[in-house]
Amino acid sequence: MNFDFHTHGKLSKKVEFSLDYFKNMVKAAKENGLDGFALTEHFNTRNFFDVYNTLDEVYPYENGYYLVDQVKVFPGMEVDIQEIGHILILADRDVIREIRGQLEPYISKNRFIHFAELLELLSPFDLLLIGAHPYRQSTPLYELDRSLLSKLDAFDLNGKDLHSIGIEENSQLVYQFAESLNKPVIGGSDTHHQLQYGCIINELETDCNTVSDLKDIILNGKYIIRIAEDLHEKVRHATEQKALEKKIMEAIANS
Repeated sequence: MNFDFHTHGKLSKKVEFSLDYFKNMVKAAKENGLDGFALTEHFNTRNFFDVYNTLDEVYPYENGYYLVDQVKVFPGMEVDIQEIGHILILADRDVIREIRGQLEPYISKNRFIHFAELLELLSPFDLLLIGAHPYRQSTPLYELDRSLLSKLDAFDLNGKDLHSIGIEENSQLVYQFAESLNKPVIGGSDTHHQLQYGCIINELETDCNTVSDLKDIILNGKYIIRIAEDLHEKVRHATEQKALEKKIMEAIANS
């Protein structure tokens, strides 16, 4: 099963969720060889609950995923913390809704939840926790309290960072950091645009139907990370196209 642990279903946090846009994302994921992905939309995106409410109306939810054109879409969320960092949460759709509801007081930038508080809030739930892009300059997760970082399940080898920092340099940093905490590394494209799918893929040894299945695969090392030869081209083109489409959308909104 080919899987991506870090994806977005919207062009940006400021736009509404579009089913047509999402369908194109899934089509691109499938064309790039993915059998499934985690939909880790930003927790403070515009009208967060519309994402899963819309999916509920259109697609069947089987075990722990939505089946969208034969692609398994696992519910998730990306959460900002006060200490400056992003945490990916993968869980059942009802758990994601419950957690997001509890995070409502923390969606403003100056009120993000503290890392320790987030971990305490999450402790009752069955989920998969991933430290997102730990060496990104704007969100240097690696600088945070190691006793808290050690409670995460894995760290994200991120498509955007592999492009901006460099494949060899970023890979070395992330793997050494994760190893120092005795944690695995997973691959996430961090795509907001369909052109970025496939820049990094996790080849899982077995098929997965629940977040518990995914967690078992990761913790037991039953997967291989593949970085696309054209990663730089994919990320660059996606970034350029995203910027262009955002300008068009802003022009239409202001017209």
